[in-house]
Amino acid sequence: MLSNIQAKLLIVDDLPENLLALEALIKREDRTVYKALSADEALSLLLQHEFAMAILDVQMPGMNGFELAELMRGTEKTKNIPIIFVSAAGRELNYAFKGYESGAVDFLHKPLDIHAVKSKVNVFVDLYRQSKAMKQQVEALEQARREQEALLQQLQSTQLELEQAVRMRDDFMSIVAHEVRTPLNGLILETQLRKMHLARDNASAFTLDKMHAMVDRDERQIKSLIRLIEDMLDVSRIRTGKLSIRPSHFDLVQLVSNLLQNFAQQIEAAETEVSFTAAEPVEGHWDEFRIEQVVSNLLTNALRYGGRSPIQVRVYRVDDEARIEVQDHGIGISAENQKRIFQQFERVSAKTVVAGLGLGLFISEQIVAAHGGSIVVESEINEGALFRVCLPIQENGTSDATSE
Repeated sequence: MLSNIQAKLLIVDDLPENLLALEALIKREDRTVYKALSADEALSLLLQHEFAMAILDVQMPGMNGFELAELMRGTEKTKNIPIIFVSAAGRELNYAFKGYESGAVDFLHKPLDIHAVKSKVNVFVDLYRQSKAMKQQVEALEQARREQEALLQQLQSTQLELEQAVRMRDDFMSIVAHEVRTPLNGLILETQLRKMHLARDNASAFTLDKMHAMVDRDERQIKSLIRLIEDMLDVSRIRTGKLSIRPSHFDLVQLVSNLLQNFAQQIEAAETEVSFTAAEPVEGHWDEFRIEQVVSNLLTNALRYGGRSPIQVRVYRVDDEARIEVQDHGIGISAENQKRIFQQFERVSAKTVVAGLGLGLFISEQIVAAHGGSIVVESEINEGALFRVCLPIQENGTSDATSE
């Protein structure tokens, strides 16, 4: 409501009794009256407050009312304040004409007409309140416009995120369908082949050596399926903040050494060599299963992209930090793709999209981060890639933890 807007009024007169009389005439609860005995006092108040109007006495020692009005009109803060002059001088001096020239909106002669003063003050106070209320409404509308723009931007951002999520889901489902189909097709073909041999009573197809080969092929396909499922489960755990981390004390060098022995068949199939360097044991508290998972992902990538070139694996300690490095000399990774490879479902190589869900590095980075560590890559196209895992060495660990 307009009545809630407090109006400030300025009255200037060099006689205190005139100020008191005028104050009593125009003062109300919804108004604050400021009094000044000189133009200098008035200027000081004008700089401190926002006034609805000013009533100036013309004849004052020093700076008179006309001069004060000219200063007010020349100042940005006060140029729009309505001014009413009052004077005890006779009408023959043409003060009223000069007052209007100085920018006054009215001129009153003493003795003042009580009703006229009240009426004029009420008019200008109402105009001030209406102007103030309109300004507040404009500011409110502007604020609402800004909020709507911010909301629109947020909605647009959310829409883009949803569209990206839908594309990611579709890509993921397409990748999963393809990757799951590959080992399943192998198992189906093996099953059909065995059924055919059984239907023909072909016992020679089931010699001990051939049975060993069949079991090995089946095991590889089943392990591929299990790995796909585990990767998807890990992503779900990461998204819900429930990636299980169970630290225990072990030697990182021994873990990597054992893992390389388990990778012997894959290394042979990749027609490459892997060298392992570790000067001394590197012991600490980490989740042995999860760290093995990280190193396995890095080795798998090195074998996949290494182009049959030698691979170097190194484990060492720098101060209170354990480091694992896996370096290949294959196709390398561009600077642009280095920013992407740790994202979900990214499987970008130098030239093409390759097999796998594109979750290995994403999961590895999350596992390392859950240990308070980091994983970085250094690479250039056609010059291979170096992945470095940095893990803080904790002398004591908890028996069970969950990544948040």
